[in-house]
Amino acid sequence: MLDWNSYREQVLAGVGALGKLTPDTVRGYAMIGNAGTKTDHLDAKTRELIAVAVAISLRCDGCITVHTDAARKAGATQEELAEALGVAIGLNAGAGLVYSTRAMDAFAAAGE
Repeated sequence: MLDWNSYREQVLAGVGALGKLTPDTVRGYAMIGNAGTKTDHLDAKTRELIAVAVAISLRCDGCITVHTDAARKAGATQEELAEALGVAIGLNAGAGLVYSTRAMDAFAAAGE
C-alpha cells in the first residue's frame, strides 16, 4: 500500500505547481469543489464521505487520500466510512449489471 500521508503531500504540491502554470483552471476546480459548502444542506462530514465513495468509483488515489483525510478531520468514523464505501461498492456492482445488459444488446445487434 501507499504511504498515504506522503502521497497526499505530493498530490497537493503537484496541484499547487499546476496552479502556478494555469491558475484559472485550479481556481475553477476549487470553486466547483467548494460550491456545496455555500448551501450547507449537507455537513462537511457527509460531503467528504460522498467524495470518498465517488473517489473509489473513479479509482482516483489522489482523491482518496485528500478526502479520507478531510473526512477524518470532519469527524467521520471508520464505521461511517465503511458504510459509505459499501454504498459505492453496491452502486459499482449495479452499474456493472446494467452495463452488462448493454453488452448483451450490442452482441445481439452484431448478429443482425
